[in-house]
Amino acid sequence: MSSSKLQAPRGTYDVLPDQAARRETVEDAARRILGGAGYGRIETPAFEATELFARGVGASTDIVQKEMYTFEDGGGRSLTLRPEGTAPIARAYLEHGMQRLPQPVRLWYLSSFFRYERAQAGRYRQFWQVGAEAIGSAEPVVDAEVILLLADLLETLGVHDVRLRLASLGTPATRADYREELQAYLRANEDRLSDEVRSRIHLNPLRAFDADHAGTREVMRGAPLLLDRLTGEDAEHFAEVRALLDDADLAYEIDPTLVRGIDYYARTLFEFTSDALGAQSGVAGGGRYDGLIEQLGGPPTPGVGFAAGIERILLATDRRPVAPPVVDLFVAYETPAGRRTGFGIAREARRAGLSAQVELADRSLKGQLKQADRLRARFVAVVGDEHATLKDMESGKQDEVEPTRVIPLVLRMEKTL
Repeated sequence: MSSSKLQAPRGTYDVLPDQAARRETVEDAARRILGGAGYGRIETPAFEATELFARGVGASTDIVQKEMYTFEDGGGRSLTLRPEGTAPIARAYLEHGMQRLPQPVRLWYLSSFFRYERAQAGRYRQFWQVGAEAIGSAEPVVDAEVILLLADLLETLGVHDVRLRLASLGTPATRADYREELQAYLRANEDRLSDEVRSRIHLNPLRAFDADHAGTREVMRGAPLLLDRLTGEDAEHFAEVRALLDDADLAYEIDPTLVRGIDYYARTLFEFTSDALGAQSGVAGGGRYDGLIEQLGGPPTPGVGFAAGIERILLATDRRPVAPPVVDLFVAYETPAGRRTGFGIAREARRAGLSAQVELADRSLKGQLKQADRLRARFVAVVGDEHATLKDMESGKQDEVEPTRVIPLVLRMEKTL
């Protein structure tokens, strides 16, 4: 066995207690905002059948071709650590018969995901996302609600310099006609494209808009735009989404070159960026995926949702200190007998709904009181053989009481604060 120091795998990281406190603010805000809008919490398994992502996300996407962690289990089944959240939730929607519930079914999640990609600030190979899905309605008001809830979440969390980019991909039929037009344009300029874009002309030509290659970017400046090819119904849907966002006073910019690296999107597409993050500015995004559940073997079912990166959100917010957890009662002891009694007092205090800690490090009484002060404990009980001294740390007042009276007294004094 190697004697070198073990470290977390490259592209992963440990969440330490002081960091966890900031992350909990994201979960609390999501629960309040999304739960308050009727979205119920859902969690799917960390790994799924590989076929789910090949069929749902798209075999030609970078996610499926390059970024998935796929393995064979003991039964010879191909499994994949989930790289995104929408396909698993669509699978759960079908598997559990949610189509029989009143539609749309509104769900939210906060989970970890896995992609093999170059690790950089705020982008890791194991990462966390908060997301929401509304499945079962094709109405543009659902698109607008999802976008506005995400905007509220980012604003509540204090994400700086946020911009919303908005586009529409039209229906699959509209996109199929446009795809042929774009493929013809790319082939006519093939000698100026990157090798990667050339290799994708047949499978995924829209991803050319995402290219960093200078020659490709020059070609794409003259490319035909899907937004200019929308049919009547597509255009009306997009216009209604924009009108609802206008009514809500949410600023946005139309970006006809906006694409996302997943094949299931149709019609509304959006992305929130933060200038505070520099070149890699994406914080959150999503869109409509009306064909996804049908691709997974279900009936035609519309859906729309978003995902926001927890690490990206925290990078784009102020590192405001999070208030330490409240300690209602710290239990210290003077003698071995007091230690056993104090241990029981702390346990009963927790059962009574108090936040309570008990001395665990065998410090001197002086050291115990210093620890209580570090924790900013509201009350301290010093327990002896037959008595306890209860001290109010704010007023400095202290009283000698029976050990059985400590908890009732603390509860009574807490009510008067």
